[in-house]
Amino acid sequence: MTDFSRLGFIGVGTMGGRMCRNLAAKSGLPVIAYDVDASRLEELSDTSVLVAASVSEIAREADVIFMCLPGEPQVEAVCFQPGGLVDSVRAGQIVVDMTTATVRVARELALCLNERSVEFADAPVAKGVPSAADGTLSIMVGATNEVYDRIEPLLRCMGEQITHCGGVGAGQTVKIMNNMVLFQTVSALAEALHIARANGVDGSLLLETLAKGSADSFALRNHAMKSLLPERFPGSAFSARYALKDNDYALDLANAAGVNAEGAKLVRRRLQQIIDAGHGDEYFPVLGRLLA
Repeated sequence: MTDFSRLGFIGVGTMGGRMCRNLAAKSGLPVIAYDVDASRLEELSDTSVLVAASVSEIAREADVIFMCLPGEPQVEAVCFQPGGLVDSVRAGQIVVDMTTATVRVARELALCLNERSVEFADAPVAKGVPSAADGTLSIMVGATNEVYDRIEPLLRCMGEQITHCGGVGAGQTVKIMNNMVLFQTVSALAEALHIARANGVDGSLLLETLAKGSADSFALRNHAMKSLLPERFPGSAFSARYALKDNDYALDLANAAGVNAEGAKLVRRRLQQIIDAGHGDEYFPVLGRLLA
């Protein structure tokens, strides 16, 4: 598949663990993984994935190093702390960050790695846990053409829609915009559901009818039908806290560009309110409870 001999994976949590599992099963290459939570690594014990004792061991052993972490603070800790990834990499490697983080940290990391003759790509993912499990993620990549061509076959082990969005940082920009639109769509669907019910229309009928018209969307068929309608907000899914983080990334980009992103500001208020009400660890469509 590639000219690589071994792959590394840092961060095997809810998303990363499933992605690492697919990478090991489909790439035909040995995979070595690390996570600060040893129980996450134990969940991969039924696979061929080998366990590393540290980030530096991953850097020593792997030709391509994938990361899938909760957010920017974790990327900075893993990469920039003494003895971290930046200190441990060697010339000729490629680091692929699949975390949803900021454009700033992607470009800063790329610069530091390039100084060590290591290539970098930001490749955040979309479509959630089910797609991580079955290998059908949408992956948005920021990288040079040469790096993209080398890692694309590996990314196809984890996703089915791989998009080269441009240079370093472009993948993060597109992913952050994806999430911004998703959050606003879910917020609008929550409003529609409550307004329709208040006017005597059955919620299921409303959503099924919207799905037949111009209001149809991935968010409607998944977040609204499977979460808002039955009021099912599991703690194992993408939480309100994570949504607030990503929405804030979008607002940072908007502010830097001089754009008054009122829709994102509304979502931020709703997410903060639902977190303050004690629901921060629940699936982010829980923001709909504010409208009840």
